[in-house]
Amino acid sequence: MRQKTRYSALLRPLLIVGDFFMLNVTFVSLFLFLVDHIQDTVQVQFWVLLLLLNLTFIPARWLLDIALHRRILFADEIVQRTFYFILIHLVLFLATLSLFKVEDVSRYFMMIFFVALFFTVCAWRLIYRVLLKRYRKMGFNYTNVVILGMGQNALSLYQEMTGDKSYGYIVLGFFDDRAPQPVTQHTYLGTLEEALQYIEENTVDEVFCAYTDSKRRIIRDIITYCENNCVRFFMVPKMREYVPKQYKLSSLGAIPVLSLHKEPLQLVRNRFVKRTFDIVFSLSVLLLFFPFVFIIIGLLIKISSPGPIFFSQLRNGEMGKIFTCWKFRSMVVNKDCNTKQTVSNDPRKTWIGNIIRRTSIDEMPQFYNVLKGDMSIVGPRPHMLEHTRVYSELVDRYMLRHLVKPGITGWAQINGYRGEIRDVAFMQKRVESDVWYIEHWSFFLDLKIVYKTVLGAVIGDKHAI
Repeated sequence: MRQKTRYSALLRPLLIVGDFFMLNVTFVSLFLFLVDHIQDTVQVQFWVLLLLLNLTFIPARWLLDIALHRRILFADEIVQRTFYFILIHLVLFLATLSLFKVEDVSRYFMMIFFVALFFTVCAWRLIYRVLLKRYRKMGFNYTNVVILGMGQNALSLYQEMTGDKSYGYIVLGFFDDRAPQPVTQHTYLGTLEEALQYIEENTVDEVFCAYTDSKRRIIRDIITYCENNCVRFFMVPKMREYVPKQYKLSSLGAIPVLSLHKEPLQLVRNRFVKRTFDIVFSLSVLLLFFPFVFIIIGLLIKISSPGPIFFSQLRNGEMGKIFTCWKFRSMVVNKDCNTKQTVSNDPRKTWIGNIIRRTSIDEMPQFYNVLKGDMSIVGPRPHMLEHTRVYSELVDRYMLRHLVKPGITGWAQINGYRGEIRDVAFMQKRVESDVWYIEHWSFFLDLKIVYKTVLGAVIGDKHAI
């Protein structure tokens, strides 16, 4: 028990102390750095502002706590929750200023402070998480686990737990009435009947039941013991054997229900955040950049070949809804544009078409589609109607792409699955990437995709055609 408990009780208090330390250090450092550039009232109210910042930090942290001690946690989730946490802190702080009638606070200073606070708290939490994972790799803060069952589900669970030592899992072994398999022979602890006695006599923190046979009485006894002795008990559903993915657990009254898909964008707040970003970003592009691009690219398109500057095409959007998608025309006018996909060295492409396709400038008119609400900045790329008709019959889970609005760019595109559809396997990979995006959406994932898309446009994308 020494290694397991050594300093482990200090992990959560350390995180809280670190958050408050970052708050105060950021405020004091910025104040000293900008003291010559801020209003005198801020200097006079230094201690008042610092006190209110700390007081409002407490409920903000309570409302949106983040369990950095969780065994499995990804960096983008840390950044996303920190963003919302700082946003709540800002709202509470402004409300407190209004309540106590604290006036003449420098907006310039406070704006810089909250932006800096977001980055410093993010940096601290990410560093904390890295150090915690190293701490667990050294053999501290671990969790002792036993697994009931030795089927494929149990073996997959074992591989997940032991594949990364930073998770901090120590699998003591398996219990099963069947003879041990070669892969589990060294960790086989006995039959299911012997599991309860082992749990009683040894230090076991968590029990995972992946048993598929009918042993209800024994399992009920184990559950009763676990609940009465602070041992966590988890059921591992057999469904994973034929649908290997994450699930979302909800309830219909008192009946537990497993959804086959996590859909973060089903939450109103997430849809609001995404739509707000779409409007602000697309409006900025259309007002600041599009007029200049339109004049230059439009002129070059007219010079390269006769025909309109814009090209429109019917495509499938959210829930399969048909909409008109706009692009800069990159080909000569042809009758096959709605049925024949573009390929490498396509003779229909113009010389300017090659350039704007490689840099994705041809997609810029779709910011109008985003502003209208037909599309989003980030999402699965919309396909022409003929492709939807054909591939919905050939590719597994193809229509799941239409659970959200299509995007100008997407997770599949930045991972190389854009351009010419060479075969069904290529489309399958694109669909898998799109479905992964739908199930793992976050605002910061969108920002990451936008950043990589812009980077690809600057250096050129080898997958563009």
